[in-house]
Amino acid sequence: MPPRFSDSPNARSKSITIAELDTHGILNRHSTKNPAYQVGVSEDKGTRRTMEDAHSFVVDFDNIRGQGFFAVFDGHAGKHAAEWCGTHFHENLLSCLHGSPSMPVPDVLNQTFHKVDESLSKMCEESEGKIHSGCTAVTAFLRIEDADGRQSYLTMPSSPTAESPISCHSVDPEELGSAHSSGESIGSGSPDALDNPKRKSNSSSRLRKAIKSLAGSGSSSTKTSTPTTPRSISPTASRKNMAVGATITVPPVNARRVLYSANAGDARGVLCRAGKAVRLTYDHKGSDKQEAKRITDAGGFVMSGRVNGVLAVTRSLGDSAMKEFVVGAPYTTETELCDEDEFLVLACDGLWDVTNDQSAIDLVRDVSDAQQASSKLLKHALSHHTTDNVTVIVVRFKHITPQTA
Repeated sequence: MPPRFSDSPNARSKSITIAELDTHGILNRHSTKNPAYQVGVSEDKGTRRTMEDAHSFVVDFDNIRGQGFFAVFDGHAGKHAAEWCGTHFHENLLSCLHGSPSMPVPDVLNQTFHKVDESLSKMCEESEGKIHSGCTAVTAFLRIEDADGRQSYLTMPSSPTAESPISCHSVDPEELGSAHSSGESIGSGSPDALDNPKRKSNSSSRLRKAIKSLAGSGSSSTKTSTPTTPRSISPTASRKNMAVGATITVPPVNARRVLYSANAGDARGVLCRAGKAVRLTYDHKGSDKQEAKRITDAGGFVMSGRVNGVLAVTRSLGDSAMKEFVVGAPYTTETELCDEDEFLVLACDGLWDVTNDQSAIDLVRDVSDAQQASSKLLKHALSHHTTDNVTVIVVRFKHITPQTA
């Protein structure tokens, strides 16, 4: 069954909803009492005729308290790639995590980017070229780990349950039987069977043999040092949500929080650490000498900062007609969060074209509410005459001691 899209030329992200605590893995659902972080999202088409950005976030990703997934997708040549990624990228990440439980997370992110890229190329092929758009992407995965980078607490005894559904595939009870006008698919009912992962329990999926990592063409990986070890968000516990049938795992007090980021193109992620901007991503542009050399070595050319005189970014998801040169391999980073880490900003180039990293951090550092912070950054971009769509996600971290958890 082919993917469904609305007739509107504007990309549509899944509607944002609100829960008090448990989100049941529903895409774009806030948790007002989440103890680990607060998410704010703001977007505007700006001076453009259409909106080609999409976004997504999942609170307590994979049914682990304090985990999270956040992403911005900046489309070009149409909305379809960005809109599809906004709805399905997190599903592919979860599928790759469960399919390769022993694989390092940066490699899993690399695998996910390639898998999504292949799906978009297949979508273009099956549409006979009618769906040919692409999008840049910036993603962040906040993972709760042991000191050795594993999640041994998932194998600890807990209340007996049947197989738990994959977190991001839980169906919102309020949305059952009512498809969105944009044709969004909800939960496990993904219209694209190729990338619809099977439901599996955490315990069974982690016994599967790790799949060999896909090598990313020109991909990079860095590791950000940390001055201190973070304190965890709450004591060890596990409980079952009877309404949905999913087990919510609360990590132990000595767990660490690690932020994994990955990007392709010029959408950017910036971390605020003690008031200083720390860029977690790499701008893949035709003006970059290293990227330009990679393209010329592959037989292409860069003219006026554009790949083959057409595309300003050198990496993206989709763009199947230029895939020989415009690859989907991401740049990845791994950062252990500490008490000095205050918030994360993910945004498309509509923001970064008119402000630099530190200025963006300075603008909202004193804004404690994540939604107000994202709105302030959006208004700043618009008031400074950005010529692009603008989408901003702000994730403000909470630091809670074990005694108050």
